[in-house]
Amino acid sequence: MRMQWLTLTFMHWPYPADAVQRLLPPGLTVETYDGHAWVGLVPFTMTVAFPRAPAVPWLSRFPETNVRTYARGPRGETGVWFMSLDAARLPAVLAARGAWGLPYYWARMQVQRRGNTVDYTSVRHRPHAPAAHLSRVEIGSPIAASDVTTFEHYLTARFALWSHHLGRNWHARADHPPWPLHRARVAHLDDELVLATGLPAPCGDPIVHFSEGVDVRVGRPRLCG
Repeated sequence: MRMQWLTLTFMHWPYPADAVQRLLPPGLTVETYDGHAWVGLVPFTMTVAFPRAPAVPWLSRFPETNVRTYARGPRGETGVWFMSLDAARLPAVLAARGAWGLPYYWARMQVQRRGNTVDYTSVRHRPHAPAAHLSRVEIGSPIAASDVTTFEHYLTARFALWSHHLGRNWHARADHPPWPLHRARVAHLDDELVLATGLPAPCGDPIVHFSEGVDVRVGRPRLCG
């Protein structure tokens, strides 16, 4: 499956590892950096080309927001673990839940870009429990590839994902070039999506990065463990 992840903001907070570990399935271990697990809130615009299907603009381009952390498998495989994913297209939500077992939710969403400011909004549709997100991000200067720190690489350079489906853990590659990162700040944030995962409220301001986006190819999931 080929995708584009565009107009994307990474917001990350540190958490105690045990608070995040309890939300992972057996067989996965939360990754830590400087003694903390890291939880990301990541809103963006998705475009997707389904295999052997024509592009349909209304269906293939839509906002998405995920709440994520990073985990290792029993053989050391690394990947993103999604605690929730909100998307604005019901067919995509149903397909991802059915085929991948990913915790997608249908939501009413918008991504609005005005110069160096981006507004993200999201409200889950019923019958899901209410959960909403509103943020305004101010985009700063670009970060040269040579200036990306080890920590920034840890937070953003993830080339695989996990899912738990039919009682088993699955691992899939997500191939894309390095993220072209910008410094950024959150001018306003009102979020219920992190709390809706079962995590406590994050403490302090997030660590923020923005990217115009990348082209992505997601491979077939492979059974692990």
